[in-house]
Amino acid sequence: MEYFMENFLTYVLWVKLAVMVIYVFHALRGPSIWDRLMGMNLVATKVIMAVVVFSSVNDTAYMLDVAILFALFGFIGTIFLALFISKNRLGKIRQSKGGKA
Repeated sequence: MEYFMENFLTYVLWVKLAVMVIYVFHALRGPSIWDRLMGMNLVATKVIMAVVVFSSVNDTAYMLDVAILFALFGFIGTIFLALFISKNRLGKIRQSKGGKA
């Protein structure tokens, strides 16, 4: 049973990798900056899930700490990027209307 579970988790890891490639293409090709931000957030989520599955396959508990740190940095990075994009776009909209920025 242990061999089946390890083999199954290896297949899950490969499927996660294939889905991550699709999300990377979505992030690079996205029609708007918000779609690209969402695509990169999805890639970060899939990386976290892949690290957790990898930790389970190899019985390494310290990799879970890496996954938690990556999730924390990914969340903070997404928030800061969204704020930066939002403020930058708001300034451009105000300047194009002739108002003060």
